[in-house]
This record gives sequence, C-alpha cells and structure tokens, in this order.
Amino acid sequence: MILSVSRRTDIPAHYADWFFRRLKEGYVCTRNPMNPKQVSRIKLSPDTVDGIVFWTKNPASMLDRLPELEGYPYYFQVTMTSYGPDLEPGVPGKNDVVIPAFQALSREIGPERVIWRYDPVLLSPKYTIEYHARWFEAMARKLAGYTDRCVLSFLDDYRHLGKVSQELGFRAPDRREMRELAEKFAETAQRYGLTLQTCAEAIDLSEFGITHGRCIDGSLFERITGHPFDRRKDPNQRSECGCMTAVDIGLYDTMYDLIVNFVGAVAYSLCAYFFLTSKSCVNIVSRLMVRRKKAEEDYLNLDKNFNSSNKNG
Repeated sequence: MILSVSRRTDIPAHYADWFFRRLKEGYVCTRNPMNPKQVSRIKLSPDTVDGIVFWTKNPASMLDRLPELEGYPYYFQVTMTSYGPDLEPGVPGKNDVVIPAFQALSREIGPERVIWRYDPVLLSPKYTIEYHARWFEAMARKLAGYTDRCVLSFLDDYRHLGKVSQELGFRAPDRREMRELAEKFAETAQRYGLTLQTCAEAIDLSEFGITHGRCIDGSLFERITGHPFDRRKDPNQRSECGCMTAVDIGLYDTMYDLIVNFVGAVAYSLCAYFFLTSKSCVNIVSRLMVRRKKAEEDYLNLDKNFNSSNKNG
C-alpha cells in the first residue's frame, strides 16, 4: 500500500505531530471524502506501507523528524510557486523559509526524492507569462542540484473557483498561453538540468521536452527500494492522471476549518461575557451555548467511534 500524505491536507506543514503519533500508534482512521460517515482504519506498520508520498508547501517541520521514518520508503512533493500572500496567505517566505528547507531536505535524503511542484499556473494582471518566466528562472537557479524534477500543472476551471477567481482577478491559461509558458519553462529547465513533467494535463507538450508525469510514481519507488511495484493507474483519479493507486489520509477544508473555529471561539467568548454580565441576555445566550454531543455525534473522535462500532457489530 502507498500512503499519500496528503493531496487534501498539508500534513507535513501543519499536522506533523499528529502524523508521527499515528505512526507510533500503528494506524490511522480516515474518512471517505464522498461519504464522510464512512470511516476506514488504515494500518501504518512498515510491513503494510510500501511507500509514502508527502505533499507540502513547507517541509521545514519534517527535517528534524526524518529518523522517525526509518523503515518506510518515501519521497516529497514540495509545491513552490511565485505567488505572494494575496494567493498564498498562509505560506511562509520562499527565500527565508521554504527554499532553505527544500535544500536541507535534499541534503538529507537526496535530490531524486525531493520533487519541485510549480503548481498551479494561473494568470492575472499581476501574474503574467513574463512574471512566471522570470520567477521560475529565479527559483530554478536556487533549486538546481537540490532536485532533478519539476512538475507543472495549469489551473483548471473548477466551478467553485468562479467567484474567487473573479474577486482576485485570476484565470486559467488557454492552450496558446500554456504552450508559451511551457516553452519558457523548458528553456530554463534545460539550463539548470531539470526534467519537466506535467500533472494530470491533457495537453501534449512533448515538443518542448515535457512529458506526462506520475506524482505517485511506482518507478521512483522501485529505484528507492530496489523492489518491483504494481504501477497500475489509480482508477479513482482523473483520466489524465498517471498516478498509481494510493490511500490518502487527509481531509478537505482543514485550513478553512481552523478559521471557522477561530471565529466560533470569538463568538462564544462574547456569548459567555453577555451571559455573565447581562440578565436580559440569559435566555438568548443560553440557546447558543455549547452542549455536550451524544457519542454518535462526536465525528472528530474517529478512532473511538470506529472501535465502538466494530465492537457493537
């Protein structure tokens, strides 16, 4: 089994402590994103996990904990783009934090196991083709020798991005713009000894030396371990995706949930204040106060719920 950590959540940057606790316990419970009430228990022992793919925008918190991964073949996909805090408000400085962490990680585990993702490529009045070309070259210069592969992906026109893209003024590149970007990126990649691949893209860019990639890559795991892997494509991914089958242990919208929790904490603090200081507000505020959940409603306690349902079954 290949473990994906994680397409859905930046676990290395934000939940590394949780992940290593799960490794120590030997299992993790994860939800089906299409059916949140369906919870699966995944064994995490080295004899069950054939490999781990880490996805992150900042690997710094993993550097001191790499020895805890002994016995597990793994590699990292590190997303590093040229966007500022207008599009990536939670990502630390590239020059001060992310690039040094990328370089340090590469020194520890080797450049083949640290893959640079320039993903997704979008366009706006600020983020033009020329802007991307200039900053892609600046990043490639600093990452040269610390990785041998860069994965590109162009923004897709997902329906839920419509309002956000209008507010922030960005859009997906058209095919002509994709080709122009690809040509400029390819020239830079060749200059710095990088192999360029695309992620889940239908467009053929082979004339620029850019191939279709596999982010969860059986051939890379074979080189890391010296053992053969089942490279069959994951049928649950898009048709353009070449990834092999893996189990993802992340959850969608976890970063958004942190914001919601913060807003909720402020709101209930105000409720508590009025509850204690104003008798006229007691009836209203008491209706808003937190009540203890029933056991079957405690969806955050996945492990306990899972074990309880198994005993009852």
